[in-house]
Amino acid sequence: MISAAWRHAGHQTLPVMFGYLPLGAAFGILAIEVGISGYAALAMSVFIYAGAGQFLALALLAAGAGLTEVAVATLMLNSRHVFYGLSLLKRFQGAGLKKPYLIFALTDETYSLLTSQPAENEPSHALDFRISLLNQSWWVLGSLMGVGLGSAALFDSQGIEFALTALFIVLTLEQACRLRQSRPFVIALFTGIGALLILPDRHLLLGAIACACLLLLADYFRFASHRRTQC
Repeated sequence: MISAAWRHAGHQTLPVMFGYLPLGAAFGILAIEVGISGYAALAMSVFIYAGAGQFLALALLAAGAGLTEVAVATLMLNSRHVFYGLSLLKRFQGAGLKKPYLIFALTDETYSLLTSQPAENEPSHALDFRISLLNQSWWVLGSLMGVGLGSAALFDSQGIEFALTALFIVLTLEQACRLRQSRPFVIALFTGIGALLILPDRHLLLGAIACACLLLLADYFRFASHRRTQC
C-alpha cells in the first residue's frame, strides 16, 4: 500500500511527470541515435540528472567534443542552480541526511514545486525529499522508455522536445497564481523578447538572465527604499 504521504507527493509532481516522461524519452531516443549506449544514458539520468544539460552533452559528444568541454559547458548551463540553492538555504536547514540529495536533485521544476507550497504550511523536509525523488524517478523512467524505443525500432522524435516548453508554461502559471504579482513575469517577458531581438544565440540565455536579475534587483531596492521612507 502506498502511504498517504507518498500519494500527496505524487499528486504534487503530476505536472512534472507529464513533462519528464516524454522529455526523458526524447533524451533516451536521442542518446541511442548519437551512439551512446543505453546503460550510459541511464547512468547520466541517475548520476547527473541535469535535464537540458544532458541534451547539451549529447550534442557536444555527437560533435566530437571532449569530456572537459562537455563538463565546462554543462557547468555554465547549470550555474543558475547556484541562485536556486541560495534561496533554499534556510528551507533545507536541519534536513540531516536528506540534505545532500535535496541539493543534488534541485532542478528547475523541483524548485518551482518546492517554492509553490502554501505559505501557511511549514516546510517539510520529508515532503521535499519525496517530491525530489519522485521527480527524478519520472525522469529516469522516461529515459528508460526512450532507450527501449530507440534500441528497438526507428522513432520519429521530431517535436517531442516541446514537452519541456509546455512544462515550463504550466509551472509559470502556478507561480503566477501563488505570487499574485505581475512585475516579475512582465520583466521576464520583456527581457526575453529583448534578448531574442538584440543578442546572438550564443549569448541569449545568459544575457536574458543577467538583464532580468538586474531589473528585479532594481525593483527590489526601489520597493525597499519606498518602505523605508514610509516608516
